[in-house]
Amino acid sequence: MNAPATPARMLAVRQETAGGPEVLRQVETDRPELRPGEVLVRVRAAGVNPVDWKTRERGSFYTGETTPFILGFDVSGTVEAVGDGVTVHAVGDEVYGMPRFPHPAGAYAQYVTAPARHFAPRPRGLDHVQAAALPLAALTAWQALVDTAGVAEGQRVLIHAAAGGVGHLAVQIAKARGAYVIGTASAAKHDFLRGLGADELIDYRERDFAEAVSDVDVVLEAIGGDYPARSLRTLRPGGTLVSLLPLTEPVLAEARDRGLLAVRMMVEPDLAGLRGITELVESGRLRTEVAAVLPLAEAAKAHELGETGRTTGKIVLSVD
Repeated sequence: MNAPATPARMLAVRQETAGGPEVLRQVETDRPELRPGEVLVRVRAAGVNPVDWKTRERGSFYTGETTPFILGFDVSGTVEAVGDGVTVHAVGDEVYGMPRFPHPAGAYAQYVTAPARHFAPRPRGLDHVQAAALPLAALTAWQALVDTAGVAEGQRVLIHAAAGGVGHLAVQIAKARGAYVIGTASAAKHDFLRGLGADELIDYRERDFAEAVSDVDVVLEAIGGDYPARSLRTLRPGGTLVSLLPLTEPVLAEARDRGLLAVRMMVEPDLAGLRGITELVESGRLRTEVAAVLPLAEAAKAHELGETGRTTGKIVLSVD
């Protein structure tokens, strides 16, 4: 294992207790130790996702780890050192990824370590900020539409919250698969979504999508409430509802009774998925919208902005 010529300490944003954005504090702490099979990455930018502020508010990860901890999963940066046995990356490589999810990755920091195959080469043409906006949201959309639903050419796909972090990438991935894409979003975001390739748009404030849309093959749902039940009404026989939130037993039962597939999906680190996303980016078929870039020390402000629910695209922390 080669010893990295890097400081033993680093800056990170840590929280000591559950709470609002104010619990996020920049501190100096020990740099993570490199282990066999891992890479040490100098973080240049870290994406901010809804799971971050939900975890902050609870004070615990889905996998049970509790405060104190360092939030963040989306990483773009430079490989500083490689652990014993690593062959997919070398020192100096520019990489991006979503390491360790749903376990703590500690991306709101100057350095992270993770299994080497949780990272892929940074797409050509993207800077670190743009690349850091991609992994969690893009992998979520990819795994939902490609791996879970198997979206194919000519299918009709309904994407809720289409202008959000996951949604605006899902629109493009579905279009790249040859689908007819329908999105729900406020009217102010329709032009943006048409520019990404959406074929049909519904202003959820003015129209009931369950009445306006029918004969859909796949629904991607990330809102919750009554959206899953209403989404079932839009599906054709044999259609698929992929939810990013837990589904209730009544929804699952109705889906079974009607011959539909309703599943809850949780994203996971995925080198093959990252490579597929990279191919779309480099071929010009996928781009990310960055809503705001803030310095690492202003992570609390980034959470405040994200929790408004009004951003279009992704919020990114610059760690340089």
